[in-house]
Amino acid sequence: MTATDRRRFLQAASLVPLAAGVSHAADAPKPAKKIPFRLGMVTYNVAAEWTLPVLLQVCKTVGISPVELRTTHAHGVEPSLSKDKRKEVRKQFADAGVEIWGSGSTCDFHWPDKAKVDKQIELCKRFVELVADIGGKGVKVRPNDLPKGVETAKTLEQIGKALIPCGKAAKDAGVEIWVEVHGRGTAHPPHIKTIMDHCGHPSVGLTWNSNATDIQNGSVAEYFKLLSPWIKSCHINDLYKDHSGEYPYRELFALLRGIGYDRATLIEVGRVWKDQAAGTEFLRYYKGLWTELARG
Repeated sequence: MTATDRRRFLQAASLVPLAAGVSHAADAPKPAKKIPFRLGMVTYNVAAEWTLPVLLQVCKTVGISPVELRTTHAHGVEPSLSKDKRKEVRKQFADAGVEIWGSGSTCDFHWPDKAKVDKQIELCKRFVELVADIGGKGVKVRPNDLPKGVETAKTLEQIGKALIPCGKAAKDAGVEIWVEVHGRGTAHPPHIKTIMDHCGHPSVGLTWNSNATDIQNGSVAEYFKLLSPWIKSCHINDLYKDHSGEYPYRELFALLRGIGYDRATLIEVGRVWKDQAAGTEFLRYYKGLWTELARG
């Protein structure tokens, strides 16, 4: 964490009393509200270069759980793992006391080429099998683009219908599919709603992704309400920006409490932390700020 980021954190989050002794009960801090959801992380991108043992050690040290294992990262938890290796992964997480949230796949279904879409559906099914074997909860997928020369309505319908066989596979395996609010054009929340309306499978939900395009007149309430029936997971990024007006995280956390969300908000910060000690320090500060914003 840079000195600037640390100053912003300390200014934003009043995590320790300014005075050691408080003489009047009225001056005592109010009891903190219980936070119904947990702080977890996506290995993108903080932990992108950490091996699985390092990742688990850091999460255990800081008290972060669960973890979404984004594909292609150094943890190596991929559909190519053997059944025995999958059992080892499951045991490593259990021994560390860290929950596996699931796999962060890059499966996407916007392609005009049907054969390519079919291939992505089959890849998604492989991730479903992996997540079921390692004891995770779901597979994150994404819309990624609105192809040029194709009607937007056609692409949105195609994505929604491609998610149905993924949802069926997830239901059979006892896990879920989470569609990330993501992509050029496709991240527009009304487009995501259209996708979900075309899908209609109960095992397919959404990952709220904390995008700038969520914000209308300084608030995310309008689009949050639009998508809230499907929210099953949540990505968050630079929390200190809440205090500079760039993303209203305090409002987001209040909205999550309002719908009874009791799952996880997952750190997804773009910077890679190669050094374990520095990454651990960053996550400690991040957790402190998250606690301040999330408790209301």
